[in-house]
Amino acid sequence: MGASNIEELSLYNSSILANLNFAGSPATFNPPISADNPGEPWLKVRPLQTGDFHRGFLQILSQLTAVGNVSLAQFLNRFAQMRASGDYFVTVIVDTRSDKIIGSATLVLEHKFIHGCSVRGRLEDVVVDDTYRGKQLGKLIVVTVSLLAQRLGCYKMSLDCKDKLIPFYKSIGYVLEPGNSNTMNIRYEQPSAAVSANHTSGSEPTLPIDPS
Repeated sequence: MGASNIEELSLYNSSILANLNFAGSPATFNPPISADNPGEPWLKVRPLQTGDFHRGFLQILSQLTAVGNVSLAQFLNRFAQMRASGDYFVTVIVDTRSDKIIGSATLVLEHKFIHGCSVRGRLEDVVVDDTYRGKQLGKLIVVTVSLLAQRLGCYKMSLDCKDKLIPFYKSIGYVLEPGNSNTMNIRYEQPSAAVSANHTSGSEPTLPIDPS
């Protein structure tokens, strides 16, 4: 059964991606693009959905690292766990012409006692299909989830990267953590008021059990 025949759920409420403040990001885009307007009418930035198993989501991840032989049942079970926790914001780029996932990045929320029981974001699993190079999509997906972390009230966003990617992340506002050459952070001095990440509200049904 194809993705178009499945009653789909989103991992989180897509409304929190609307009107992210790209103008407030240290990153520059030439020409300007954003999550709302990703540069081509056939590109869409949105939360991961249940039907993305059939849209090549795992195949995109396999360009980044070993995925293994994950079944649909395993995918849906992990999706349900992530959705129930409210702490995972897997965000994807879709080529709507072919209905395929071409990029992805994950924001994971870590709940702390420090900083007044604040929340830190972690950036994980950033990947964009090599055939879409030159469209600023790696920068777009990273900036999208970074701004999302700020909107959700994180005091900072952290990542670990390979040496060759340090200049890329520096160009969009991340700085190296002293004493740890591959850990980078971006701090939100005045984070936006946290918005609700409740992604089970509304009429949605319940779920059955290298950037460039």
